[in-house]
Amino acid sequence: MVLPLRILLDKVAGKSVLCLSVLIGSLLFLIVGGLYFKSLPILESHSFWDLISKSIWKPGKEQFGFLPYILSTVYITIISLTIAVPLCILCSVYLSEYASKRVKSFVTSLVDILAGIPSVIFGIWGIIMIVPFISDTLAPAFGQEDTTGYSILAGGLVLAIMVFPIVIHIMLEVLRTVPVELREASLSLGANKWETIKKVVLRKAAPGIIAAIVLGFSRAFGETLAVLMVVGNTALIPHSIFDAGYPLPALIANNYGEMMSIPLYDSALMFASFLLLVVILIFNVAARFFMMRVERRMS
Repeated sequence: MVLPLRILLDKVAGKSVLCLSVLIGSLLFLIVGGLYFKSLPILESHSFWDLISKSIWKPGKEQFGFLPYILSTVYITIISLTIAVPLCILCSVYLSEYASKRVKSFVTSLVDILAGIPSVIFGIWGIIMIVPFISDTLAPAFGQEDTTGYSILAGGLVLAIMVFPIVIHIMLEVLRTVPVELREASLSLGANKWETIKKVVLRKAAPGIIAAIVLGFSRAFGETLAVLMVVGNTALIPHSIFDAGYPLPALIANNYGEMMSIPLYDSALMFASFLLLVVILIFNVAARFFMMRVERRMS
C-alpha cells in the first residue's frame, strides 16, 4: 500500500529529528570517551588515587599531582556561588515581585549587557579593581599583610559577577511560571507579601531555582580566562582565601600546546580535562536527583 505523500513526509521528518536528537545526545559520550582515551597513558603509568591526592607537580620528573589544581577549582567555585546565589535569589525576587515595569525593564537590560561582556574584560576589571582592593584593604583588615591580591578570593569574586546574568535570567523565568492564583490564595488567607513569597512562591519555584544554581555552578566550574588573570596561578595548595591558586581550566589553558616533548605531559592535560568534565557531570546528576526529590516532596 502506497502511503500518501504528506504521511510519508511526516514519517521522514520524525525519523530525521530522532536521528539528530540521538546524535546531539551522543556528543557527550563521544567527548567523555575521547578525553578518557587520551588520558590512558598517564592512567596506565600512575594510579588514579596518586594523581588526585598528591600535590607535587614536576612534569620533567613525571610527577603529576593534581591536588592543588582540584582544590583551587573547588574553593573558587564555592566562593563564587556563596556570593552569587543569595544575591541572585534576592535580585530575582525583587524584579519579579516588587519592581515596577520600568525598573524591571531597565535592570533586565543591564543584566543582558552584563551577560554579553567578554570574559577577558571581567579579568582586566578584576586586575584593576578587585586585586588592589584585596591587597590594600581587605587582606590587611584580616591580618594578611603579605598578599599580592592575586588569590582565590579574587577569582571567586570575578566569577560570582560572571554568574549573575545566567542565574538571574533563569530564576526570573522560573518565578514567572508560578501561578498568580497561588499568590492570591495566600494573600486571601491573611499572609503578607513577604510571607507569600517565602512560603509559597519560593517553595513552588524551588526545583527551577536549584536548576539555575546548577547551571551557574557548571559555568563557574569551567570558566578559564577571567579567573586565570586574577587567581595568581601558583601550583600550591591554598590554605587561605587570600592565597594564590591554580584552577584546572587555567592549567589547561596555560600549558596546552607547550612542553609537549615532555613524556606524559599531553596525557596529563587531557586527564585534567577529563577530570573537570567528570566532576561537572557528577554534580549535575546529583543535582538532578535532588530536584526530583524536592518535586516529589512538594507534590
